[in-house]
Amino acid sequence: METESETEQGQGQEKGRTAVLVDFGGVITSSVLRAFTDFGASLGGDPRLPLELFARDQPSRTLLADHECGRIDAEAFERGFAERLRVHGADVPAGGLTARMQAGMSIDEEMLALLGDLRAAGRPVALVSNSFGTGTYDGVALAAVADVVVISSEVGIRKPSRRIYAIACERLGIDPEEAVMIDDLQQNLDGAERIGIGGVLHTSAADTRRQLAERFRITA
Repeated sequence: METESETEQGQGQEKGRTAVLVDFGGVITSSVLRAFTDFGASLGGDPRLPLELFARDQPSRTLLADHECGRIDAEAFERGFAERLRVHGADVPAGGLTARMQAGMSIDEEMLALLGDLRAAGRPVALVSNSFGTGTYDGVALAAVADVVVISSEVGIRKPSRRIYAIACERLGIDPEEAVMIDDLQQNLDGAERIGIGGVLHTSAADTRRQLAERFRITA
């Protein structure tokens, strides 16, 4: 005979949690992938080139990892990635490259409202973000968005490493099993899940609000 809890789990409802970890690019902002594709289109060739390099070109992957972890600064990343783009037929100046790649991104006011509602309801929020360029967070008062801010370049670890999520939980003073991670990339949710954090794959503020309420009983 099924208990009420087993019945709820069978319907896809998970254990209630209290805290929220949230990504920045692609969640608090519009799609990073779309912005990179728009930048690729501006180069006059294959719009997918920047994303393809980050996915399959090892020198580009290393540059991205080193930049996000703070091992190289924005200028070194821009010089290196501009060279990788040139190798693949796109001649671009290095200066300001990260800003141009992110030019198509905008702040999602509905997500800011959701996070504000969560904090007002007593739900602790941690921002967990892989940094990309010096101007990534311009225009957003991070302390007004989250109780705790964990930026990859500042801690030397990037998602989907389990350690960066653990740092966020430690700073919030919670166990991972008490948290839910909101991210637009499944690989980052997979990393969080490895230490017991629930996951919400973000597509819109409305859907994320619904998932938090229906799957995790987190309402604001």
